[in-house]
Amino acid sequence: MGIRLSEHLDENVSNLNEILNLDSNFDIIRKGITIAGRDACIYFIDGFLEEAIMEKLLEFFYKLKPEEMPMTAKQMIDHVVPYVEVTAIEEEDLLIQSLLSGITCLLIDGYDTCIGLDCRSYPMRGVDEPSKDKALRGSKDGFVETVVFNTALIRRRIRSPKLSMEILTAGRTSRTDIVLCYMQDRVDRKLLREIRGRINAIKVDALTMNQESLAECIYDRKWFNPFPKFKFTERPDAASAAILEGNIVVLVDNSPQAMIVPTSIFDIVEEADDYYFPPVTGSYLRLTRFLIALITLLLTPVFLLLFQNPQWVPPWLSFIEIKDTINVPIVWQFLMLELAIDGLRLAAINTPSMLSTPLSVVAGIVLGQFTVDSGWFNAEIMMYMAFVAIANYTQSSYELSYALKFMRLIMLVLTSLFDLWGFLIGLLITVVAIVGNKTIAGKSYIYPLLPLNLTQLKKRFLRLRLKE
Repeated sequence: MGIRLSEHLDENVSNLNEILNLDSNFDIIRKGITIAGRDACIYFIDGFLEEAIMEKLLEFFYKLKPEEMPMTAKQMIDHVVPYVEVTAIEEEDLLIQSLLSGITCLLIDGYDTCIGLDCRSYPMRGVDEPSKDKALRGSKDGFVETVVFNTALIRRRIRSPKLSMEILTAGRTSRTDIVLCYMQDRVDRKLLREIRGRINAIKVDALTMNQESLAECIYDRKWFNPFPKFKFTERPDAASAAILEGNIVVLVDNSPQAMIVPTSIFDIVEEADDYYFPPVTGSYLRLTRFLIALITLLLTPVFLLLFQNPQWVPPWLSFIEIKDTINVPIVWQFLMLELAIDGLRLAAINTPSMLSTPLSVVAGIVLGQFTVDSGWFNAEIMMYMAFVAIANYTQSSYELSYALKFMRLIMLVLTSLFDLWGFLIGLLITVVAIVGNKTIAGKSYIYPLLPLNLTQLKKRFLRLRLKE
């Protein structure tokens, strides 16, 4: 139990002023008022207060008469305060936490309970289409940095009393709000209890990087396995669909992304756009995405293997052989281009928008044509790496694209060192990393392939019609 509030307003105000460092914090506002002949004080954070609502409430409080004042704060909350979102706060620590979360706190002399008025108006951007998870067809709204609005976007799509929005907090200093969204009749109860327990057991000072910090706290993953255990999305329709399938969606305040658990590799590759098109088109898009992901993994290692063993190249594929002079070993060309592509990606992120187009043109010309003409790279190598770089964007998961990249680098190095055996060892390492992985629920990472479930496997590869 924390320290309870006093009935004496002066004592409460003195303690709060000292704890909140009111003299040095300009954005924490204290306003003294009189309600029905009693001294009162209002605390709020500048920038969070919905001024129109507060103006109406103050107008009401000023009109109260002494005989209309109840004996206790709870009676006043129940029968007098003309506002819906109001709570009773009895402890000093809870009052401070609520105040710093944006709740307006009203203290009245003679009451040992604070009246919390949720008149928050968060600074926020509009629920526009996400810049990353763009929709080919369907809803154009997206999650924002305010968790209350994100839960509302899900509630708008799932109008069921079985939908639960459970709020937790983590971080000793940050006190970050975390919301678990799930269907009561479909969720894995064991997994829910485990995630709730892990969040409650978090001892870090702050979740500085939002969901990534939370993911590292609730799941102690093996650092050497890069394949993702969580799926992130900025689309409310994708998050709602995951909830209806029995998954848990984790929302973190200040983050515009939802984290979906548990997640297998099939869940990560799957996208919401598959369901906005007819079954034939949706199936084609899904299979194309799987095939391209496989090609991005194997294209450059297979080419290196064939280059080292030209006798394996059939006559009808003889055109893939490099006819020009090779000044830099092929494996080094691939490795340097892998690094160069990541460098261009980072440069694109940090380039001002007005310069992005001209700089991309310059980079394309210089790094493309001139590096080939100078002899650093061969044209065939540039073409294959350009395909790999573009193909990585066919699926939305950055984590999966980098996991495939790391596996591809391992295969390239091993193939260059040990030829065919190196290629097979690299392929085996990739298969083991995927097959040996587990979801956060402890189940197979490649279910329904292992253990085999043909009905569910068909649903993973094909976009089937909706059934009643």
